[in-house]
This record gives sequence, structure tokens and C-alpha cells, in this order.
Amino acid sequence: MNRIKWIYGVLFAVLTALWFFAEQPWARSYNFFQLRAIVVDYTGFIAMGAMSLAMILAIRPVTLEPWVGGLDKSYRLHKWLGIAALAAGAVHWLWATGVKWAVGWGWLERPQRGPRPVIDETIQKSFLEHLEGHVLGMRHTAEAVGEWTFYVAAVLIILALIKWFPYRYFFKTHRILAFAYLLLVFHSVFLIKFSHWTSPSPIAWVSLLLMAGGTAGAVSSLRRRIGIQRRALGVVETLKHGDGVLEVSIRLPRDHWEGHDAGQFAFVSFYDENGKEAHPFTISSAWKNDGLLRFHVKNLGDHTARLPATLKTGDRAMVEGPYGCFRFESNKPRQIWVAGGIGITPFLAKLEELIHRGPAAVDLFYCVRNPDQAFVENLEQLARTAGVILHVIVDGRDHRLDAEKLCAEAPEWKEASLWFCGPSGFGQALRQGLISRGFEAKSFHQELFEMR
Repeated sequence: MNRIKWIYGVLFAVLTALWFFAEQPWARSYNFFQLRAIVVDYTGFIAMGAMSLAMILAIRPVTLEPWVGGLDKSYRLHKWLGIAALAAGAVHWLWATGVKWAVGWGWLERPQRGPRPVIDETIQKSFLEHLEGHVLGMRHTAEAVGEWTFYVAAVLIILALIKWFPYRYFFKTHRILAFAYLLLVFHSVFLIKFSHWTSPSPIAWVSLLLMAGGTAGAVSSLRRRIGIQRRALGVVETLKHGDGVLEVSIRLPRDHWEGHDAGQFAFVSFYDENGKEAHPFTISSAWKNDGLLRFHVKNLGDHTARLPATLKTGDRAMVEGPYGCFRFESNKPRQIWVAGGIGITPFLAKLEELIHRGPAAVDLFYCVRNPDQAFVENLEQLARTAGVILHVIVDGRDHRLDAEKLCAEAPEWKEASLWFCGPSGFGQALRQGLISRGFEAKSFHQELFEMR
């Protein structure tokens, strides 16, 4: 989390520094309308920079995962960038359009413009002068496109942030945002100050580079090409129904799946009568080079609630991945694993891996509200075989797991790295409690498994 906060802060600091270098606003005085022009220019640059990077992250670039700490962190950064773009865009719209309304209502007086220079048509114009004239001629159209697209984009971003908005609709409306972004690129290209293209400042070229990357991401989204090179088509081989959890095994062609590390996840689309929306699920099986992947799907929404009744063996399934950096890599002599509910899935895969690779010094805390007895017995068997110390904590029966209880049951906690997967509030409380006792913050690894 600290890494993406740092990236987020540095990003806006760099964009702001570029803008200040180009505009040098401290070197002149302003009246209200001159100040308006400065604010509109700055907020527009920031909004498009944030939205462009959000579009780049939306295509799930695997090469950036190590930089941000995994795709789950990348999606959190994508969300923050969307919020920043919405905020900057709202200020941009308020100063650009709101001031025009205020002039129309008589609240503000439009500044008097001086006489336009007389143009001698006999003078041969340069290519740049012709180009500048064309760009200026498109400003009115670009402003109108930008204003109406902002309304659409603002609604779509707000819907994406509303958790109760059904995922199946979010999935579709979020793709419309890619088209809105392309219209905003058109708006921005024609409204970048023409002088920026010929000035020593690289601001125009940085804007162009960011928008080129964002455009590639938007086109990829509209063509439904995101992650296409990481997809494999398989078949649902087995289904096991548990207490609110569906275990799904999918068989993939071995030469279509390069394998995965325990702790990683994939996007899965089931080709049943409900369509083929891609949902992220942690892979709960270790890779044995046999083409078999297993997922434990909990009823947490409209899509996952339908699966037990609609999914059947033999259905096709598209699997895209693997993604994530929750790989249990550490230089510590011990590890502590904490799972909250369905957060046990990455640890199931790691337990299977340890059975084949050899035991490790691990304490696994499984915190669950309504335990499935058969599942718990299987987990106990896996832990014994892998040489892992298992602590099952049942909500309502046992004292809830906090830093004090964890330190008491795993006395060598200071020499361990901790890997957490579960409710974010639970993880944050545990992290703060351990750090207050001297645990290293960098040794606490937490999945941010929220894709919106």
C-alpha cells in the first residue's frame, strides 16, 4: 500500500512541476479571468494525466506489477487515479463552464478584448501558422465535446465507485468510459496551448505520450483485447458444493497455460446462459503441470450467487492470468499466514506446493464465522502433511484474532513475515497492532482484493 501511495504522490508532483515549468505562473500578475485561464489549464492537464494513466493500468500490464506490488495494488491505484481525474475534471468544468454561466447571468462582466490584428493576406504563412489557425478553428468544437463528455464520464466514474451497483452493469458501463476517454483526448489535443509545442518545456509532448498510452488502452478495452495473450480456454471438470462456497476445477490445455505461483489469481469467464463476464478469483491449487486449476468461489454478489445453480460440468471457461505478487517470497526464517473466510484460498495453493517441495516454518491462522466441518478436516490434513501449524479460530466461539493473540500463539512473530488475505478492515487492524509492538511494516503483506 505504501508503494502505491508513493507512486501516486510522485506522479502528481511530477505533473505539477512540469506544468509550473511551462507556465511559470509566479512571473506575472492576474485579474480574475487570467486566473481562470491558469486554473482551467492546470486542472485539465492533471485530469487528463490521471485518466490517461488509469486507462494504461486498465489493460493489466504485467510488466508494471512488480513496480506497484501486484495487480490488486494496480487496481487500487487505478481507482485513486479515477477519483483524482473526477475531482480535477470537476474543478476544470466549474472554472471553464461555470464562469461562462456567471457572465450570462450577469454575475460577472466579460473582459473587453482589444482589436484583432489586421492580417495581410499577401504574406506567405508558414506551416506552423497554418496549423495553429486550424487548431484555433477547432477550439469551439473541442470545448463542446469536452463539456458533454465530462457529464457522461463523471456519471460513469461515480457509478464505478458505488459498491452496490451490480457488477454485471459496472462491467458494461465501465467499457463506455473508454469511448468517453477518446472524446476527451480529442478535446485535449485541440485545447493544448499551441505555444507549448514549440516551447523548451516538454509538457505538450508528455501530454501526448500519456494520451497515446491511454488511447491504446481505451482501444484495447473497446475491442475486448485486454489480456488476450494470457487467456486459455478450458472446461469445468468438477464441481463441489459446500456451505456457501463452490469449488470449481477447470481443465486447461497444458500448452496454453504457463503455470502460476501459489497466491496468484486469474480472471475467469464461465460460458453459461448468464454470459461470460470475467471475474477475479484466487487460484486455490498449486501448479502441477497437469493443466488443472481449482477455485473456491464464495457467494458474495449477484454473479457468484447464480453460479451454484447455473454452472455445470462440461461448461467452457476462459481463464486469464495469472496475476498478482502475493507469492510468499521472503528472507525471513518463518512465515505467518492469516486467512479471513474465503481468504484461505491462496494458502490452500501454498499448502499443496509445500507438500511437494518440503515443509516450512509456518503458522496458519484460519479465521472463520461458520466453518464447514469437511473443509476444516481437509485443511487440517493438508497442514499436517505440509508441516504447517494450523490455528482455527471460529467467530463467536473463540477470542477474535488480534495482535495480542497472534503474538501469544506464534511467539517467534518478530522473526517472521506475515501474509494476510481477508477483510481489509481486519487486516488493517492487525497490521497496526503488530507494528505498534515492533513488527516491521515491510514484512506485512496484504492482498487488496477489490477490483472496484
